[in-house]
Amino acid sequence: MSPFEVQHLRDATPGCQSGIVHFNHAGASLPSQATLDAIIDQLQREARDGPMEASEHGAVLVEKARRAAGQLLNAPASSIAFTSSGSTAWNLAFQALGPWKPGDRILVGRQEWGGNLASMALAEQAGARVDVIPCDETGAVCPAALESMLDANVKLIGLTWLPANGGLINPAQAIGVVARRHAIPYFIDAGQAVGQVPVDVQALQCDVLKSAGRKHLRGPRGTALLYVRPAFLQHLNPAQRDVLSAPWTSEGFDLRDDSRRFETSEASLALLAGLGNALQEMNRLGIGRVWERVAQTSARIRAALRQMPGVSLHDLGSAQSGLIAFNLAGWDGFELKRRLGLKHINIGANGIAYTPLDMQARGLASIARISVSPLNNDRDIELLMAALEALRD
Repeated sequence: MSPFEVQHLRDATPGCQSGIVHFNHAGASLPSQATLDAIIDQLQREARDGPMEASEHGAVLVEKARRAAGQLLNAPASSIAFTSSGSTAWNLAFQALGPWKPGDRILVGRQEWGGNLASMALAEQAGARVDVIPCDETGAVCPAALESMLDANVKLIGLTWLPANGGLINPAQAIGVVARRHAIPYFIDAGQAVGQVPVDVQALQCDVLKSAGRKHLRGPRGTALLYVRPAFLQHLNPAQRDVLSAPWTSEGFDLRDDSRRFETSEASLALLAGLGNALQEMNRLGIGRVWERVAQTSARIRAALRQMPGVSLHDLGSAQSGLIAFNLAGWDGFELKRRLGLKHINIGANGIAYTPLDMQARGLASIARISVSPLNNDRDIELLMAALEALRD
């Protein structure tokens, strides 16, 4: 992307005009004015015409969002459901996969998101076991080690593709090959992937994939998408049902035959209108070009951090994403985040609870996290580095 294109994106984003330097896109990115307008327009329709009466127009926008999500993921629109959060999406699919019984095994990468592990605790209470797939020499989940762990009791392979605590990119496609060869359900947490790197669910061969709208997609909080492979849908029996997900038929209430069996009749059409605009903007921009820009910017920042005394980098893998994990000598990650915030520079921080298996394995209590976007420019980088220099012991 050219400097002109980056400036065009910034000009269309109110947060870039506020004087705040935003390097917390992995937490929540900055929406465009057009995304805000889409939300406000639907809210105004509801206030003017009546919330229920305006729902017809809102439903049209939601279907546009569904098609845009399908385009981004190389998936049919009918395989996309919208939920209120990424964790909700993952939990709905996971709970629908049961019931769990003693002896069942769930295999996960060491970097599995803490919220997913918390949901798996319900399966463990029923007698299932969660086993960790070993890492290769770079710190990534090892497909060969995964294959050696498989037996008839393995009921699920779960992978957090791009972990929240650093720049690792796990080999999601290679793991998908193993899962499909052995006909084992495969769930991908793509919360940090969608909107940052190209995501093709056909190539990944996953059965379920989820992502939040507020992160790299630049959509509003309170939105998320859930992909379910159409042929896998029959294996998922969600407990949460209403007149949308299980409509009345002459035979009684019957689950939908598309991914909307995970939706409910009550949802914020305004927020989904905003998510739809963000998805359309991403498709117009091109995810390949976004990833190229993110990779270039994050490489520059990592190079600068390596030259700064007192900084330790904590990114694993042979190639890194736009999430940069580091620590500054003498600073806890969360306190460093707070102090930079006082200087109007936003970064993230992660503790053990977010990725407990990996953080404990590496002896890390916390990390500070820089996460980049095509919105970030040279001036942002200069201000960030100057602020870190000023805080060095």
